[in-house]
Amino acid sequence: MEMDTIKKATAATGFAIFLAVLWRVLDWAWFTPKRLEKRLRQQGFKGNPYRLFVGDVKDMAMLHQEALSKPLEFTHDIVPRLMPLTNKIIMTYGKNSFTWMGRAPKIHVLEPGLFKEVLTQYRKFPKNVSVHNPLIKFLFTGVGSYEGDHWSKHRRLINPAFTIEKVKNMLPTFAVCYENELMAWENIAAKEGSHEVDVYPAFDVLASNVIAQVAFGSTYEEGRRIFHLMKELVFLTIEIMREIYIPGWSYLPTTKNMKIKGINREISDMLRNMIHKRLKSIKAGESSDNDLLGVLLESNFHNIQQEGNKKNVGLTIDEIIDECKLFYFVGQDTTGTTLTWTTLLLCKHPEWQERAREEVLQAFGKKRPEFGEMNQLKYVTMILYEAMRLYPPVYDLNKIAHEDTKLGPYTIPAGTQIQLLTAMVHREKSIWGEDSMEFNPMRFVDGVAAATKNQIAYIPFSYGPRNCVGQNFAMLEMKLALAMMLQRFTFSLSPSYVHAPFSIISLQPQHGSHVIFRKLD
Repeated sequence: MEMDTIKKATAATGFAIFLAVLWRVLDWAWFTPKRLEKRLRQQGFKGNPYRLFVGDVKDMAMLHQEALSKPLEFTHDIVPRLMPLTNKIIMTYGKNSFTWMGRAPKIHVLEPGLFKEVLTQYRKFPKNVSVHNPLIKFLFTGVGSYEGDHWSKHRRLINPAFTIEKVKNMLPTFAVCYENELMAWENIAAKEGSHEVDVYPAFDVLASNVIAQVAFGSTYEEGRRIFHLMKELVFLTIEIMREIYIPGWSYLPTTKNMKIKGINREISDMLRNMIHKRLKSIKAGESSDNDLLGVLLESNFHNIQQEGNKKNVGLTIDEIIDECKLFYFVGQDTTGTTLTWTTLLLCKHPEWQERAREEVLQAFGKKRPEFGEMNQLKYVTMILYEAMRLYPPVYDLNKIAHEDTKLGPYTIPAGTQIQLLTAMVHREKSIWGEDSMEFNPMRFVDGVAAATKNQIAYIPFSYGPRNCVGQNFAMLEMKLALAMMLQRFTFSLSPSYVHAPFSIISLQPQHGSHVIFRKLD
């Protein structure tokens, strides 16, 4: 009898545990998403009904695959190709809408006032990184991935490397890197009458050469192993981002997991050796090299000396390695893609190419540009601004609300993702005018504030406290590269060029970027 009682009690306990687990699974998979959906709809947001587990992910994959299968005419209406599901949802339900990223709703933000609120109140709206596979963090690392006090400390120690004065001193290095490659193009064009170049990979290599030299004091040849490893890491990271992540899967010794970890380990070991050599020199009282790594190490070393034995002072070696990886990845990628789209736009608009060339030749002639003269390049600056408006390196920014949070007139429920639609706001007719889909650098003739009517509607480098720390670096490098090309060549689109923007982390040409260069007399 007693045994029967024990069996019944055990069975009842097991059944209770089963019901509790079942309830938690149902709450996680269905009831919580439906509660979020109800709260959003009550505030006027619209979207598809929640579908168990997958949400809108299957539709997104199907529409994305279909969009990438078709090239465009040379139009700047690229949003339907880049984000076909988001575009369809907004066309169907309006601007106050949301999509389902699996179980999580993602609201679309297109109002400049809300852009400003999200980007200035960065502690309330952190980056949406909490759901990422841990392996993704090997690429998305450094100051760009941190939040709160951790971010503040890194940003404070990194800032000295990107002052105007420091960037100014890097200009001769920029010039040498570009000069060597452009001279090779010149020689071929002079011999054969023209030279066809796929400019995206060419600028990618050139930007990597610049980063290798100004960040680490090495040449592209010496740094090319890191460059190739970082490229491989990018492609593998994209693959795993497109997969459904199963918690714990990243710790299994699969071929892909082992490869990603091996690449990250090799990059880290190479950077660690560089850092240890520099630290040894600094501690010996030798002056550090005037490159980004040297400036960062000096800033960190002085901070540790000043703060003494306090906890969490300065950056660890591993944290410095992460910042070096970020220099390499972001510095090269943003510059290479922007120069590519700018070159393609000037091919399509030869009148602006000629206007910019006249400005460059008037400012520098055929000699190497100097920092003091760079401010004379008003047209070149306007052209770069317009290129980044139409083809921003990153076309959206993604945040998350970890707790119920006020945003304008709305209360964003905890667990809701927030998508700032940069590419769409960059094309909003109420801000930019009826020609918002056209290439018109003159809109920036009186600066960004006048072009945007003093709204936060132009954010190629983000905005607020977390804006891109390297934007002065990037703008100077891009202005110099464009000026040096205009000094030497006229350029036009190759007949083989196919207009097909797509995104692999940044906005790139899917089918190449072939341009024909002809040497100036």
